[in-house]
This record gives sequence, C-alpha cells and structure tokens, in this order.
Amino acid sequence: MGEEINLVENFKVEKVIFNCGEVNELEQELIKVLYKKKIPYYSCIKELNINDNKLYFLNNKDYGNENDNSNVIYTELNGYKFMFMGDASGTTEKEILNKYNLPDIDVLKAGHHGSNTSSSKEFIDIINPKYSIISVGKNNRYGHPNKEVLGNLDNSKIYRTDQDGSVMFKIKNNKLRIETCSQ
Repeated sequence: MGEEINLVENFKVEKVIFNCGEVNELEQELIKVLYKKKIPYYSCIKELNINDNKLYFLNNKDYGNENDNSNVIYTELNGYKFMFMGDASGTTEKEILNKYNLPDIDVLKAGHHGSNTSSSKEFIDIINPKYSIISVGKNNRYGHPNKEVLGNLDNSKIYRTDQDGSVMFKIKNNKLRIETCSQ
C-alpha cells in the first residue's frame, strides 16, 4: 500500500481495485491522484475479466479490519490454479473454506508475509498448495515468516523473497516454470 501513489505516477495503470471496507488515509490520497489522472477505481468487486482470463475476488466482506478486508484473488491460467491471500487472517481463511471448494492450488501467495495470523494448518491442508511464496523483507522487525507457518507450508515448495529475491512464475507451452532473482 505504501508505494501505491509511486506506482500510479510511474507506470501505466488502467484501473485500481480496492478491497471492501472503509477507505483509509493512504487510499484517500491515492483516490485524489486517480481522479487527477482520470483512472477509474472500484471496490469490493467479485470478478474481473482480463483478456481471456478471469480474476475472482473471494473476499467480499467488510470485517472492520484492514488485514481481513484484504482482496483474496483466485485465478486459473492454462490450467494452473493461483491464489493470492493479501494480508487476510485465519478468520478470512475460514470464510473462504466455507464458501468455496479450492483443493490443490498450484501457487499460493501466502497471507500476511508469513505471519502467524495467516496460513492456518486447516486452510493449508485443504488448499494443498504445490508452491508457496512468502513476500517478506530480510531481517524484518516482525520476525516473519513465522516458524509455525513454515511448518504448515512444509508440503509445498516454499519461495521467500528475503532469501530468493523476486520470484517469477512463467507458463510456456503449458509448463509452469519458476525463476528467482536474488539481490
């Protein structure tokens, strides 16, 4: 969230999707920039078509909490299932499990930087990710990722941005390839 205005100012952005819930101060500042640049924005949507692909926004509830209000996005690309958890916690995970059937996710972007509030054992055991990405800074002050979360993800191949740098998933000739770029 902290780099949102920088992204909009320096890259071609066609539209912005906000999560459900109240707009915070950072989002209010972004909305001013979006208005000036005539970039449309939406909030609390259920799906988005991008060319022949569809993004499904699985979390359409206002929990009154920024992390639990996170956009949780599911998509299938060339038969591969991707799921991006934002900062959603176990509360949101339970709601998603109750609402959707999501076994055997190929790629999971783990929730909340590998915090112990996310990636519960119950959730991970059901979605059974083949690959997991934890977006986390080196030597971060929170001690992320949490050891218990790493244990929960143990049956998947874990990529961590603090150790692996950027992680890129490419699909070519219907084969999923993973590239990392340590800094």
